[in-house]
Amino acid sequence: MTNSFNNIKITSSNLKNLHVLVVGDLMLDVYQSGDVNRISPEAPVPIVDVENSFERLGGASNVCLNIASLNAKCSVIGMVGNDEAGNKMKHLFDKSGINSDQIIISNTRPTTTKTRIIANNQQVVRIDKENKSEIHKLEEEQILLNFRKIIKDVDVVILQDYNKGLLTKKLIQNLIKCSNNNSKPVFVDPKFDNFFSYKNVFLFKPNKKEAEQTLGVSFNNIENIKSGAITIKNKLNCENVLITLGEDGMLLLTNENRFLQIPTKAKKVHDVSGAGDTVISTLALFFTANYPLNQSVSIANIAAGIICESIGVTPIKLNDLKNRITNEK
Repeated sequence: MTNSFNNIKITSSNLKNLHVLVVGDLMLDVYQSGDVNRISPEAPVPIVDVENSFERLGGASNVCLNIASLNAKCSVIGMVGNDEAGNKMKHLFDKSGINSDQIIISNTRPTTTKTRIIANNQQVVRIDKENKSEIHKLEEEQILLNFRKIIKDVDVVILQDYNKGLLTKKLIQNLIKCSNNNSKPVFVDPKFDNFFSYKNVFLFKPNKKEAEQTLGVSFNNIENIKSGAITIKNKLNCENVLITLGEDGMLLLTNENRFLQIPTKAKKVHDVSGAGDTVISTLALFFTANYPLNQSVSIANIAAGIICESIGVTPIKLNDLKNRITNEK
C-alpha cells in the first residue's frame, strides 16, 4: 500500500454534498486570558487580570466543527444541560451551520464545560464542570429515537467517545446495529471505558495510550503495535483499525489484514489538542467522498499535522489542507 499524494485532488465539490452524523460527548471550551502582575494576599497564588474571554466547541462538538470547516454538512446528536453553557453551544452550532436539532437538553446534568485560565500566554489552571455518570435509560431511548429519525439522511456516522456518560454499552450496540442495518459506515474514536463494546464497525481509531492501557501491553516497537492492532480487530470484528501514535504517526490495519505505516506530517508540534478530532472527522469525510482508505488516512494525517502546529483547539481549514497536500507532491 502507498500513501502517495500524486493522485489526490481535493475540491469543495468532493465534500459539500456529504452529510456526516456525529454522536458523542459535547463540550464547551471556555478560554479566559490575561496577565499576572501580583500575588493574592489571601493565598500564595497569582491573580489573573482577565482581559479576554471566548468560547469554542470542544469534544465531539469539535469533530462537527472540523466537518463544517471542510464544507460538508454535519448533524450532531448529544446532550447539553439546561444552562447558559448549553445555550452558548447551540449558538455556536448555529453559527457554524451545524444541525443540532436532535440534541437532548437535560434538566439533571450540566453542559460539560472546560474553562482554561491563561496567564501571560501560559495555561495556569483548568476548571471542569461535568457529570460523568451514565445517562438514564429514558435518555438512551430518546437519543436512539432521534438517531433513527435522521440515519437515512446521512452518509456516514462518527461515534466520538470521551467517557462523559453519553455512550453507554447498550446505546453503542443499538447505534451500530441501526447504522449497519441502514448500510451507513461507522467510524469510532473511543476512550478507555467501553473500549470493546464497539463491535462490527467499519473503522476503530484508538490512540496509543488507549490501546496500550486496554490491552495491558506496551507499544515499544512496531511489532507490538501490529500485534495490538490485530488483537483489537479480532475482538471487535471490525473492518479496519487505525492506531494513532503521536509523534510516531499512525498504523493502519485494513480489512485485508495489510498494514500501512504513516509517519507524522507535523512540521513543528506546538499543541496536540484536538488532533484526534481532526483525524476522525477528516478520515471519515474523505473516505465517504470515495477516496481510497489509504489515501483518506494519509489526508487525515496531514490534517492532524497542521492542527498540531497551531496553539489551542482549532478546526482544519480546506484551503490549508489543499495547500499542504500540494506541497507534499
